[in-house]
Amino acid sequence: MTHTVFVDGEAGTTGLDVLRRLEARTDLELILLGDRRRDVAARREALNSADAVILCLPDEAAIAAVAMIDNPAVRVIDASTAYRVDPTWTYGFPEMTAGQAGKIATATRVSNPGCYPTGFIGLMRPLVQAGLVPADWPVTVNAVSGYSGGGKAMIAAFETGEADAFRAYGLSLKHKHVPEMTRHAGLKRPVLFAPAVGNYRQGMLVEVPLHLSALPETPSIERLHGALVEAYARSRFVEVVDLDETEAMTGIDPEGLNGRNDMRLHVFGDRDGGQARLVALLDNLGKGASGAAVQNLNLMLGLDEGVGLN
Repeated sequence: MTHTVFVDGEAGTTGLDVLRRLEARTDLELILLGDRRRDVAARREALNSADAVILCLPDEAAIAAVAMIDNPAVRVIDASTAYRVDPTWTYGFPEMTAGQAGKIATATRVSNPGCYPTGFIGLMRPLVQAGLVPADWPVTVNAVSGYSGGGKAMIAAFETGEADAFRAYGLSLKHKHVPEMTRHAGLKRPVLFAPAVGNYRQGMLVEVPLHLSALPETPSIERLHGALVEAYARSRFVEVVDLDETEAMTGIDPEGLNGRNDMRLHVFGDRDGGQARLVALLDNLGKGASGAAVQNLNLMLGLDEGVGLN
């Protein structure tokens, strides 16, 4: 059976990458508007005739696109931040809980996770669920991403050499990812998020530092690692790196998983010490965006979740 798919916003960074992942597939028929992509009537027809729609649009445009869909049979994946904390939408991180992939498979409205939140939630939610980090704990997350996630203006600034080699941002502490991170990690206190952009195109590191001796359970790094291993034991795309391998590492390349829908989680720290650094490695355009969208699409269409990935 061939499924029809419409990517609204196909000219943007995420949209182009979604199309790249889908165009060679014989089980899908892509609805392409070409020069008519700004034609409202053509978009409305495509939005209502496809089996599945992937919205790769800014928040307001995504909301407007959803409002144009009258056909209740159309399944929608939204890659913006518009619906990520909306309880009527299913959060599109299949590995988040044991039953999340099943919820996505039966949903008609799925919000694709943000890139930074994917790494943070992947690291933190299992620890909160295991009681190793209290839900009201003050959690800090530091992260660096390639400039491809910053939109056309940022991409142009870096590629023309006008941007600094390293740019910290979100300095108002009101980054739009904070509610998403907090809610889906199971935390009650807003996280303190310190993002930055490096002078490379794609790939990211998301890091959570923890004072283990200050936590109520005083967990060891072995317990933290064990909670993550248990959470992702059956996951195809999330790997928890072995502690012995992690201890031998002297650095992590943020571009190490570029082009893939994988995420690797590391627990760094002295086994006899009182501190830990939890680090997630992922491609901000892969598991952090288009790869996740394709994985969710596969689940929603009743296909193997890995079709067309990696």
